[in-house]
Amino acid sequence: MTTLHVRLGGGIDEMRQQFIETAKRIDAGENVPDAESSYYFGSYDDMHRILTPSRLAIVVTLAGQGPLSIHEVARRVNRDVEAVKGDVTTLINTGVIDRTADGVEFPYDRIHFEWSAGDQRE
Repeated sequence: MTTLHVRLGGGIDEMRQQFIETAKRIDAGENVPDAESSYYFGSYDDMHRILTPSRLAIVVTLAGQGPLSIHEVARRVNRDVEAVKGDVTTLINTGVIDRTADGVEFPYDRIHFEWSAGDQRE
């Protein structure tokens, strides 16, 4: 089962640190497991701007389904095709879902959200 881990905060600095730590482990001869797929948002507001409840419903509908047409996605989320098309475009442009020759796809079986409330303090 493949999972996309959505994380708040950190972003490029956290990814860079993870990369450095992994490289050190490899250099030391340690067995390093495959990296997990992650998507970072700088803040809750950033996440909520992209993953609105209606867009998150699209992502959840696509999870583990393979490519679906926008019409089929709209049918499954019980929404207007044009509204779904706009949300799908946003999700594609931000890299959350992919456009394929056969439709649109969320190439994971599930999505997992991870953050700590204390991480958002200034």
